[in-house]
This record gives sequence, C-alpha cells and structure tokens, in this order.
Amino acid sequence: MRAVFLDKDGTLVDDVPYNVDPALLVLARNAGPALRLLRSLGYRLYVVSNQSGVARGRFDEAALGPLFLRLQAMLDGEGVRLDGVFWCPHHPQGVVAPYAVDCACRKPQPGMLQRAAALHGVDLEASWMVGDILDDIEAGRRAGCRTALIDNGNETEWLLSPQRMPHLRAPDLLAAAVGIRRHDALRQADRELS
Repeated sequence: MRAVFLDKDGTLVDDVPYNVDPALLVLARNAGPALRLLRSLGYRLYVVSNQSGVARGRFDEAALGPLFLRLQAMLDGEGVRLDGVFWCPHHPQGVVAPYAVDCACRKPQPGMLQRAAALHGVDLEASWMVGDILDDIEAGRRAGCRTALIDNGNETEWLLSPQRMPHLRAPDLLAAAVGIRRHDALRQADRELS
C-alpha cells in the first residue's frame, strides 16, 4: 500500500499560525481536485502535522480533535476521505512540561510517517511526503519517501542539504499531484523497459 503524507498548515489548508478555531480553516487552493487525483492514482491520504502550540501552552491538545473533524467535513464536501491524521504536540522549548520534549515525531523527524506506516501497512518507499517547508521534505526523506515541496513562500530559511532537497517542487497541491502522476508514469515506463 502506498500513501501521500500531507502537511496541514500551508499545504492542505491556508496557514493561520496556532489556529484551533475550526471556523478559520480554509482549504488551500485546488486541494480538493489534488486529493481526488491522488486517490485516483491509488494513494492513501494521511495528514502529518506539527502542533507545537500544545507544548507552547497556546492551546490544549483536546482542541485538535474538533479541528481535524472540521477538516474532514470540508474534505467530505470535496468528495475526499482521509485515511488518518497524526500530529506531534511536542516542542523542546515548550512550557507545558509533558510536551516540552525533544521527540522522534516532530518534523523534520520521521516518526509520524513511520507510525502511520506501521499502523496501516504503508510502503514508505512507494509513498510521498508533501509539504510547504523543508522540514517536511527532510521528514519524508528520513522516512524513505519521495518528496514534493509546495513552493508557496512559506519556507524562509532555505537551509539546504541532501536530506532537504525535494524530488519535485510545485506552486500548489494540484501541481504537486500532477507532478506525482508524471513521476509515477515515468517510473512505470522505466520498469516496462527493464
């Protein structure tokens, strides 16, 4: 089974820092068509999201459940069902003791992707990580996935290394999905020629 792991803020929805108000969620431009395309290609869809606002004391972890329920309701309106949602509430500089830790799940660490793969039987090498910053790309590469960067201006540091180089870059989620389809077609053609 293969999957596309999706960052939430700035990739799947417009980025509103530390937002837990479901009313403020807005799907990113072309998110619905993009996810329908990825589904048609046979990918499962999982959200993997850093939520350091919990560790920073900005909101309670319990606030995330209603937020992700609203996200799924919005996607239902687009004819798309998520296969799972994973979040990391940690940050090493947090102020809420149980969450103020250096963990293996906070991107750029690959823990959320690895956990999703273990729970759902996902082949990470056949999967993609799509996000709007290089920490997303690094998490995907560390997990063994191919990676797509939504180059929408949210990455500000550009600290590049081999682990932070995306396999493809796109201006939005739909362009990334089209790029993934093209990449898959090229890989299939290579296999048929071999």
